[in-house]
Amino acid sequence: MSERAPVPTDTIQRLAAILEPLPECAEHDAWTGVSWKVRDATIGHVFGGEDGLVRITFRAEPDEVEAFPHLGPQYFKASWGTNVVGLILDQHTDWDELAELLTDSYCIQAPQDLAAQVDRPAPQAG
Repeated sequence: MSERAPVPTDTIQRLAAILEPLPECAEHDAWTGVSWKVRDATIGHVFGGEDGLVRITFRAEPDEVEAFPHLGPQYFKASWGTNVVGLILDQHTDWDELAELLTDSYCIQAPQDLAAQVDRPAPQAG
């Protein structure tokens, strides 16, 4: 079996800067890599794969889950959970978009009273 790719320290620091300001969100060691949780609910999990790529998984709204694999090769739907999606982190990662996705994941996973404390952009009218 191949070794998993290490997650660069600067990637963990960038993710922490997005997630840790959210109410009661804290970093935890995961079975591999690092995760961030609100209480017992996982918001995001970053880890290196045996293929050398670094990925992050997080939660999405049901209507977004099915669209994820069609957004491009860096996006995917996880094979576990009904609302777990993710993306490959590399030099092309849009960190502003990722911050929005992780904030949405937080609001999905957090208790309503905590999620209500988070500023989220209003949905765009279609």
